Amino acid sequence: MAIRTKYKRVIYAISGIGTAIIIVLTLLISQVSTIATDDKIPFKPHPLPERLANWNDLNNKGDYFDQIEPANFGYLVFSKFPIKVYIENVDSNPQWKETVSAAILKWDNYLPLNLVEQPQDADIEIIRKNPPLDPQKKRASSAETRYQVSIKNTPEGFPYLSHHFTIWLSPTQTGQYIEAAVLHEFGHALGIWGHSPEQTDVMYFSQVREPPPISVRDINTLKRIYQQPTRLGWPVLIAPKT
Repeated sequence: MAIRTKYKRVIYAISGIGTAIIIVLTLLISQVSTIATDDKIPFKPHPLPERLANWNDLNNKGDYFDQIEPANFGYLVFSKFPIKVYIENVDSNPQWKETVSAAILKWDNYLPLNLVEQPQDADIEIIRKNPPLDPQKKRASSAETRYQVSIKNTPEGFPYLSHHFTIWLSPTQTGQYIEAAVLHEFGHALGIWGHSPEQTDVMYFSQVREPPPISVRDINTLKRIYQQPTRLGWPVLIAPKT
C-alpha cells in the first residue's frame, strides 16, 4: 500500500516538566485526502484493557478528561498489549536506566508494559538526551514527548493504523525530578495528551517542589480516554475488487 505523509506540528503547551508537542502525520491512503474522514478505517473504541476495566474510584475523585485533546483520527490509545518500551542504555550512568524503569513500571499497574532491548521493537522509546530544539519555543524543555503515526501490517499481512512515541529526558535532570519527568511524560505516551490543572496529579502542567505520585484522578482520566473512539489499531478496510 503506497503511503504519502504530510507533516503538521502544533505546540500543545510550554511549561513545566515536559512540553508535549504533537506531530501529526496525516496519511493519505489511496486517494483519500485525510485520515479523519477515511471510512476505510473504523472509528470506534477498543475493548477496555482488563486492568483499567477493573479500576474503580470508590471516592469519586473526578478527572480532567475535559483537558484532553484528541487528534483528528481519535484518542491516542494502545490496543495491543503489553505496550513495548525501550529505555536507552547509558554506560556512563547505569543508575539512570534503573530509575527510569522503576518509574514507568508504576504505570504497569494500569496498562501492561514490557521492556524491550531494541528500539525498533518498541511502541515507546525513552532517550537520555536534550529534547530537539524548536524555534517556536521561548525556552528549552527538560523533557518532551512526540509521536508519529503510520500504517503497519499485522503478522497476517493486514494493514492497520499505528502510532509510536519518543520521549526525550535531559541528562541534567537529577534526583526526584528524573522520576517526576518520567511519570509525566510517560502519561502522555499512554494517551493522556493534555495536562491536569491540579498540583496533586502527576499530569499537572508545571513542575512542583514535591512531585506527586500517580493520582486517582490521573487513572480516572486514563480510563475515560481508553473508552473513547479512535482509528488507531483498527485494520484498514480494503474493498474487494470488482
